[in-house]
Amino acid sequence: MKRRFEIFFSLIVKTKLEIQNVYNYIFSFITNFIVLLYQTKKMKQLTKAEEQIMQVLWKLEKAFLREIIDAIPAPKPHSNTIATVIKILTEKEFIGITVFGRMHQYHALISKELYSKASIKTLVKGYFEGNFSNAVSFMVQENNLSITDLELLLKELKKK
Repeated sequence: MKRRFEIFFSLIVKTKLEIQNVYNYIFSFITNFIVLLYQTKKMKQLTKAEEQIMQVLWKLEKAFLREIIDAIPAPKPHSNTIATVIKILTEKEFIGITVFGRMHQYHALISKELYSKASIKTLVKGYFEGNFSNAVSFMVQENNLSITDLELLLKELKKK
């Protein structure tokens, strides 16, 4: 692990990426994230069932109840359960409804990208003391992030 950090920091020096630029990038990212959260009120966490339905809606974009049920992988919950979860998602303002007579077509009000950002922020806040460096360190330690991945991250940072 120590070797990976040495390589990571040597890559920063090699690419002439100053630490201040990294802090500015992170500060900018966090600021933009807070603005997005403020715009969408306070982002609520979803249960696994709610998230499963949102994944379907993000994929389909618009769908009737039957289409949502058909798109959920097996084992499928009962249709009443799915309808109840959709009602809860509507109350949480994650899903909007378009009425066609007696039929309801559902669509996502919160984008997948926005929810993903909020989830990652919550994860980092809850498990890594709000420190993204701790999260990256954990990924390196668990071998979920290779040296190649670190190099790619640095290239992306350098572009911005």
